[in-house]
Amino acid sequence: MVKKKVLELANKIAAGITGGIVKVKPSDPEYRILAPVTSDEEAEVALKLEIRKYKTATEVAKLCGKPVDYVEKILYKMAVDGSIKVETEHGVDVYCLELFVPGVMEYMVVNKENVAKYPDIAACFEEYTRKLGGLMAGNIPIGSGVMRVIPIESAIDGDTKRASYEEISHILNSHEVFSAADCACRTSMRSIGEGCGHTIEDMCIQVGPAAEYYIRTGKGREITRAEAFAICDQAEKEGLVHSIPNLSGPGNALAVCNCCGCSCFGLRNTTFYRNPDWSRSNYVAQVDKDKCVACGECVENCQASAATLGQNLCTKQPIPVVEVKDRPFDTQWGKDKWNYDYRHRKFVEDSGTSPCKSECPAHIAVQGYIKMAAQGRYRDALELIKKENPFPAICGRICPRKCESACTRGSLDEALAVDEVKKFVAEQDLKAEHRFVPEKRTQRAEKIAVIGAGPAGLSCAYFLAVDGYQVTVFEKQQKLGGMLTLGIPNFRLGKEIVNAEIDVLKELGVEFKAGIEVGKDITLSALRKLGYDAFYVAIGAQVGKNLWLDGEDAAGVMTGVDFLRQVSLCDDTKDDLKLDGPAIVIGGGNVAIDVARTAERIGASQIDMFCLESRTEMPALDEEIDEALSEGIVINNSWGPKQILVENGRVVGVEFKKCRSVFDQTGKFNPQFDESDTKIVKANHVLISVGQGMEWGELIKGSKIELNLNKTIKADPITYQTGEPDVFAGGDALTGPKFAIDAIALGKQGAVSIHRYVHGDNLTIARDREYHALDTSNLNMGGYDRMPRQRAIHIDGNQSKETFEDLRVTFTEEQIQKETERCLGCGATFVDQHQCVGCGVCTTKCKFDAISLVRKYDQPGMELKDMKPAVIKHVIKRQGRIAVKNTKKTINSLFSK
Repeated sequence: MVKKKVLELANKIAAGITGGIVKVKPSDPEYRILAPVTSDEEAEVALKLEIRKYKTATEVAKLCGKPVDYVEKILYKMAVDGSIKVETEHGVDVYCLELFVPGVMEYMVVNKENVAKYPDIAACFEEYTRKLGGLMAGNIPIGSGVMRVIPIESAIDGDTKRASYEEISHILNSHEVFSAADCACRTSMRSIGEGCGHTIEDMCIQVGPAAEYYIRTGKGREITRAEAFAICDQAEKEGLVHSIPNLSGPGNALAVCNCCGCSCFGLRNTTFYRNPDWSRSNYVAQVDKDKCVACGECVENCQASAATLGQNLCTKQPIPVVEVKDRPFDTQWGKDKWNYDYRHRKFVEDSGTSPCKSECPAHIAVQGYIKMAAQGRYRDALELIKKENPFPAICGRICPRKCESACTRGSLDEALAVDEVKKFVAEQDLKAEHRFVPEKRTQRAEKIAVIGAGPAGLSCAYFLAVDGYQVTVFEKQQKLGGMLTLGIPNFRLGKEIVNAEIDVLKELGVEFKAGIEVGKDITLSALRKLGYDAFYVAIGAQVGKNLWLDGEDAAGVMTGVDFLRQVSLCDDTKDDLKLDGPAIVIGGGNVAIDVARTAERIGASQIDMFCLESRTEMPALDEEIDEALSEGIVINNSWGPKQILVENGRVVGVEFKKCRSVFDQTGKFNPQFDESDTKIVKANHVLISVGQGMEWGELIKGSKIELNLNKTIKADPITYQTGEPDVFAGGDALTGPKFAIDAIALGKQGAVSIHRYVHGDNLTIARDREYHALDTSNLNMGGYDRMPRQRAIHIDGNQSKETFEDLRVTFTEEQIQKETERCLGCGATFVDQHQCVGCGVCTTKCKFDAISLVRKYDQPGMELKDMKPAVIKHVIKRQGRIAVKNTKKTINSLFSK
């Protein structure tokens, strides 16, 4: 049943913005937000109040003919609910109506008790702002919407034209009372299942009378001025935008909101309705292309979707120019102009950007850290790398270098030696003066269990720890690192390097429990009972695959994975594990190379590798193959095993048959053999290295987690959530065997999902990170110097094969300077100044002073009483501009025929 007085009250409040032109119906959010907590009797009292004109309870009692005590009780109860506002003047409580936004709806949403009882209260806030945004798109003068962006102060420090109303410090220094409350917008979005993961708790600040109201009615907690500044600093670190309620006149705002573009309703007018004039400050961002290195930090943190990555080199054929976009300033603006997919961020221009960042599985800002290395800013370079990859020293030694394969420089002469630069930079992380340990953002109560201490698990643990979670890593083996430790020999990746980078996680507070197999020693259910809120399963592909040939169970035959693990657990010393006589390694990948080189170091007299692939088809990296050959290992291409020869239970050799082709015409693995072309090779040991698989043990027993046919775990392709909602997966257990950098990238995304899960946020919104490279064939490469690629000192194979130490030499600092000069700087950031709201977040993220704010407008905002005539004047002018534009289009159309 409709509460008639409540509906009347909803219309009276709504008229504060619309002037009563739009009537509120019972189905509208303006009514529905009030109805659960407001009776007709209460509404009848509140109807005697006016928008932003205060009255005492005595004055209201006279107007409605009710006892003062009765009226005062109702008014205060409604103030606690948030449907009206209370302040104190000269020791007496006074009450007024507020606008729905900013005002009543925020007040009601931050009443946690009411929202818990009536979730529709929070949903109504979202619905109303969506309705209001569509109504107001194009019809509000620049910077005069109900909310206004305030630039980050450091971004406008040098501007002599800035005004006090554009300074957060002015707002905070002008008052003595402060409170902090949850972000009402993000609370609303979370309540309808569309939370984005940005911090909600204590992210909005109230000052002066607004703070007193929040504190008194339990909507916020009292804080100091210093705490208020600290909240703003924390918001800036998270990439949030300062916004203020904008209808109290310049400099008179009583709140500072810290907003995101994916959930907050003021900025939604910028992104969803493509109407930044509603929210903008007087500033826009401007990029200095000569300084920009396309690191992407500004782009990924731009809450207005105004910044994108593009290319910075001349092209043979001009890049198609996108037509000037329509703007609500002079265009009829309806649903056909809105961006319904506004939370799907576009990071890269259609023409593409720097290939190194695009092709890296973790999208590390390669061009950025190359520039930092050139400037000797090694700690800054480490910080930039660790935003995506917490293990630069590890990856500097074992990365497949997809960035180099795609490097634009490669189309000119030779690709930049990216990995060698990263390795040099990572070496600095082992030195106290350069080492980078990230600052923890906050301290959270939630406990997260990571199962598996390989690259995916460690990466997930790192990012969760940085975000303040209590993380425990459970590892089946006694040594940490997974295949980094047990599957990669010391001569490629020293265990001291792995341990040093794991030490950073320990400094961040991550707890490690080695020698504990989850499923056997403790179950997921038991861990839940111990208070763990979510799990990340990254057990790796720790089992070697067999060929299912007769004789595989003979003594002297084992998988390459088992062999490497045994050697690693023996600390890679010749005395702990020895091979005698000739050995055969079956396989042609990087692991097979590692197996062969390891076998040589523990006594095998002759090592022959056999693989199905031809030399050019081998999956092993070229440099891995070259190192094996330099150590005297023989690689026999295009041969497959036919049978393993056994005498008295022990292997004595392998019969091979010629492989004519590995893949069919569709590229599918389908080897074809010549059964008549065979040969027998004698061997005391056969090490099978043809792939890896998963061994789940009892880990998922009794759970709803499912496996694919290849025993990888089934999980959502975007969120990595499994059949158990609190269990997420990553690494080789999810994808099958891949490189460490792939696992590291998945670890970070797993951390994002877990963060959202434990807070009840949506796991899929704003998760896209789509990068694509520029077209190198369209670049004009004339005029560039042919600078030779720097190379590390070659290590003689006869010397390297005698030790498990990594004898490879890192670049000298002089080589770093020469090599980093070769970077073409092919990417740069572009800013759509119409879409930019001038928040300044980009300036705080740029480490190259390449982006700044410039003053473009001079609009101070206005008071509510001045808004109606200003809007009418603006609308009349706008309709004139639309008419002129349409007339020109018609004329141009006629003459073009």
